[in-house]
Amino acid sequence: MVVTKKIHFDTRGNGHIIDITPDVVKQLASAGLRNGTATVFITGSTTAVTTIEFEPGLLSDFKTMWERVIPKNIPYQHDAAWGESNGFSHVRASLLGPSLVIPVVEGVMVLGTWQQIVLIDFDHQPRSREVVLQFAGE
Repeated sequence: MVVTKKIHFDTRGNGHIIDITPDVVKQLASAGLRNGTATVFITGSTTAVTTIEFEPGLLSDFKTMWERVIPKNIPYQHDAAWGESNGFSHVRASLLGPSLVIPVVEGVMVLGTWQQIVLIDFDHQPRSREVVLQFAGE
């Protein structure tokens, strides 16, 4: 069995991190998958998904890390080519990645106690984002 679902989020951009775990859990329940995998994929080249402990201190540390590793205030060829100012957001999103695969056992995603699925919008402005979920198994 393969079931595909879509969920939408409005983001604030600028590193906005959203805990999407409850939404994925809800869609998994409606899909009826007992055992298999849940794939979470974000459409968009300036947004990424991962797991993290969704806790204010760590969220702040995570945002600070991105500024140290891939700063906003340096030149990016993407900006020069397209006349935009979001080259940094493309680089950040591509480093983290657009997808995540989570095992499903007895109808429950196998996540750690402090592990939540998050969407991070690195773009420099608010956006409407679509997450594609694909549940595969039995």
